[in-house]
Amino acid sequence: MPRLSDTMEEGVVATWLKKVGDKVEEGDILAEIETDKATMEFESFNEGTLLHIGVQEGETSPVDALLAIIGEEGEDISGILNASESTKDETKAEEPVKTEEPAKESSNAATTIPKGVEVIAMPRLSDTMEEGTVASWLKNVGDKVEEGDILAEIETDKATMEFESFYEGVLLFVGIGEGESAKVDSLLAIIGPEGTDVSGIVDAHNNGTLSSGDSDVKEETPAQEKTVAPDNTSTTNETEGTTNTTGGRIFASPLAKKIAKDKGINLADLKGSGENGRIVKKDVESYTPAAASVSTPAQAQQNSTPVATFAPAGEEGSEEVKNSQMRKVIAKRLGESKFTAPHYYLTIELAMDNAIASRKTINSLPDTKVSFNDMVVKACAMALKKHPQVNTSWNGDTTRYNQHIHVGVAVAVDDGLLVPVLKFTDQMSLTQIGGNVRDLAGKARNKKIAPNEMEGSTFTISNLGMFGIQEFTSIINQPNSAILSVGAIEQKPVVKDGQIVVGNTMKITLACDHRTVDGATGAQFLQTVRSYIENPVTMLA
Repeated sequence: MPRLSDTMEEGVVATWLKKVGDKVEEGDILAEIETDKATMEFESFNEGTLLHIGVQEGETSPVDALLAIIGEEGEDISGILNASESTKDETKAEEPVKTEEPAKESSNAATTIPKGVEVIAMPRLSDTMEEGTVASWLKNVGDKVEEGDILAEIETDKATMEFESFYEGVLLFVGIGEGESAKVDSLLAIIGPEGTDVSGIVDAHNNGTLSSGDSDVKEETPAQEKTVAPDNTSTTNETEGTTNTTGGRIFASPLAKKIAKDKGINLADLKGSGENGRIVKKDVESYTPAAASVSTPAQAQQNSTPVATFAPAGEEGSEEVKNSQMRKVIAKRLGESKFTAPHYYLTIELAMDNAIASRKTINSLPDTKVSFNDMVVKACAMALKKHPQVNTSWNGDTTRYNQHIHVGVAVAVDDGLLVPVLKFTDQMSLTQIGGNVRDLAGKARNKKIAPNEMEGSTFTISNLGMFGIQEFTSIINQPNSAILSVGAIEQKPVVKDGQIVVGNTMKITLACDHRTVDGATGAQFLQTVRSYIENPVTMLA
């Protein structure tokens, strides 16, 4: 498997154009191989017969793995194949072998949870939660716990939430102290009859020998979500309570609200027995209509009026799509750039009236076509000569100052994003830049671009102005130190010579790696770019 790009680590055989037994001439296309940047034709530099294919269509293989064997027809290649397998075995032998330890036999028999005792585990309070932290316990060991009482506040990966008990009894054991974190399903608490010895239950849970009797290990659900403010006050999520007819809040547990809804009971008619007047399950179940206040005839008529409800219906669905090599490498490289380079952003707004007029004049010439993006590329190339600190790369112990200027121009393709590179951009004219950009962009979109045409950039430009995007930020294309984001030209009121007139403006944003480019340096670079674009004639000198 050849390395077809500088960042390629593995390849996918998209199509074989030859099959085993076929005659192969030098220059024949053997296969199409999908790299991290494009799908490329793989040419044979040898002639003979295709004797063996090591990677089938659609399969992925690392660089340097056995792809194919070409030789004389009928030639014995078993020795080559055996040598290849031996290399694989040696590689595997070098890897640490994981051996499974025999299961430890417990000397203790399984411990059964006594009747009336509830073992409560750390619940999964969000779809992405893997562990939780006990922010505070609202009950202490030995306290009486009623159904609906708040036991603790648990901090998840998304919020701090109240944790409600669905059982009553005495809090016999707390397994996770305040400020401590534990994995989901870890032993959180035990509730049961007063005086129950739970030491055996705790040991059995820790040893994995706990067996459910009449009760099971319970993973409770939150009463409601509460975001804890810095001053230790809390703001209740809107889903927690209901608003009554007087505009006040009615606080009820989710279970109580569900039962009330099923029975058609108005929560405003109930008085809560839980903490802070919260309505809990037993309050709803013990409620009788006779205890409700008598409504007036007008209210009765209003209550008897049927209310049309709309319940949206549909079928949830999703699809897993295999990521292409290009998409995986884009994700890897952009992630590395964002998480390793300290990005900061500088934005300025350019007056584009002179640029619009200049472009119109240039494009009126025969066989000439220049875009605004070409002007930006030219301006950046000239500005990089004046500000070499921006044309650098961070190498840890050293900073590389590039004496050449190679500008990469981001191009959107079906599978992601490619960055063709204009070599020695500062030496090109506007028309040469325009022609080269169109040629390279066309190759990129048709997957015909060569790897060397996408390597070696020292600065990058990304333009979304054609999509109407006014302003955005980009992730630096490492090892570059900066990338320029170009927005759309928009017409709006501007002030000129103290008068409000209609003008054309465009915003550009420079993302800089603070390890190599300081704020003042980035600002000075943008000022130079502004002077060129707002006065295009200076780029023609």
